[in-house]
Amino acid sequence: MRKILYLTLLLSMLCPSITMSSQKDSEAADLIKTVVSKIEPAMKEYSIASWKATTTGKKEWYKKYGDAEIAFRKILSDKGTFEKIKDLKKAKISDPILKRQIDLIYLDYLENQIDPSLNEELVRMGRALEEKFNTFRAKIDGVETTDNKIRVTLKKSKDMAEREKTWEASKQIGALVAPDLIALVKERNKAARSLGFKNFYTMYLELGEQNENELFGVLDKLAQLTKGPFKDLKKEIDEALAKRYGIKVSELKPWHYEDVFFQEAPEVYNVDLDKYFKGKDIVKLVKDYYSGMGLPIDDVLARSDLFERKGKEQHAYCTNIDREGDIRILANVKSDERWASTMLHESGHAAYEKYYAKDLPYLLREPPHIFTTEAIAELFGRLTNNASWLKGTLDKSKQSEFESLKPNLEKALRANALFFVRWVEVMTHFERALYSNPDQNLNKLWWNLVEKYQLVKKPSGRDNPDWAAKIHFTTAPVYYHNYLLGELLASQLLHYIDKNIAKKDEAFVANKKTGEYLKEKVFAPGDRLRWDDHIKYATGEKLTPKYFAEEFIK
Repeated sequence: MRKILYLTLLLSMLCPSITMSSQKDSEAADLIKTVVSKIEPAMKEYSIASWKATTTGKKEWYKKYGDAEIAFRKILSDKGTFEKIKDLKKAKISDPILKRQIDLIYLDYLENQIDPSLNEELVRMGRALEEKFNTFRAKIDGVETTDNKIRVTLKKSKDMAEREKTWEASKQIGALVAPDLIALVKERNKAARSLGFKNFYTMYLELGEQNENELFGVLDKLAQLTKGPFKDLKKEIDEALAKRYGIKVSELKPWHYEDVFFQEAPEVYNVDLDKYFKGKDIVKLVKDYYSGMGLPIDDVLARSDLFERKGKEQHAYCTNIDREGDIRILANVKSDERWASTMLHESGHAAYEKYYAKDLPYLLREPPHIFTTEAIAELFGRLTNNASWLKGTLDKSKQSEFESLKPNLEKALRANALFFVRWVEVMTHFERALYSNPDQNLNKLWWNLVEKYQLVKKPSGRDNPDWAAKIHFTTAPVYYHNYLLGELLASQLLHYIDKNIAKKDEAFVANKKTGEYLKEKVFAPGDRLRWDDHIKYATGEKLTPKYFAEEFIK
């Protein structure tokens, strides 16, 4: 025994850093175990309450949803635990898996080191606004309508009065929520400043391991690259729409476009894909497709909530309830191209969540960043505009018909990419300015940005909080730029797959090699690496806009 003690003492004297590192690794492992034992059940309860609230619209579930979030945040607000995490973050931890988990829980705890009463108030305000959004139904001539019906009208109607009333109805929720949303923004800023951040916008970027200057550097570059091509495209589309409606280009108003926020390009290339999806079982189509890729998600779809119902949220999302396999999708499926694309998109999120490596610790069973899972969702969501996918997946009997559509499908896909870049410029610059100064004239700011980036003129005399009708400012703050980063990464992944796995036209048509690559290199690692290192691991390069530009900005 004395010899063992002597050798241990000798080793600690000769290799103090090894002993200290081993001790810190042990402390980190113990702390992580304690934290997970507290947050795992709380997060599951929160996720279930959120699911019940958004699928039913019932007030009691929105209350439970808020209560569960408060309980979860209370765990993360514990100052004693946070002090231990801070010490370990500064310490030398040799195990990279432990180090990564400490870095992540540090960010989660930091966000919640604010006054408990303020934290609770933020949750209550956020949930109340979310309930308003999810249970609201716009009215046209006093009759309730749905988001799906609004989209159909703006896509097909040639009745100018009907189009205008429908567009106006899509903005009704803005006036209802704007005052409370501004109040929430101010409270979020108050919380962020109490932690030493400039405002909530800056704080949320940093908590997401993103740099504000780098992000807006990318946005500025994309704005410059797309300025000319978008102007030319917008001119082409405006001329086509003016001809369709029998008016002058100068007479075009926001309601003459097909999307309520002009975030998607109108159909002007004689590509009516809806007719090919009409009558199709969209859920079965998506289920069979993912199985063919070697990424079956049958269990996910079986436990999901996929069709319209009164009181239910009208959008779509994917959620991982427990990080143990209970993954679900909320949707409002119709037999059209938009919902086929949406289901491919949300199922991409589901596949990402389902195929993490089995040995990943609980805290690492998530993407390295939200935009990496958006990249996968957007990569699959694009497929409804891919002629090879339509031929190989949707209807094999229409090979020549889909092949003849290919040039226009490519034009439509490029148009949507350019439109989306300019729309994200509006959303991101507006939200940054919103948190910088919520007391400025936000209605004017919104339309100034719409006119600058989307080249859509504000209706004469309009002074409404149209910006507040976009649900993301309430339910997903400081998020929208991640959709665009996801698009950049989607193009980067597609380039890598084309060069190393399978050619673009073959890569996503029941190609198990593509599925295996995604599982092994993108999904399985979970959050082992920071997002920038993860992207380099998966593609051999850091994130770059180069491949998106090559694909869409010509």
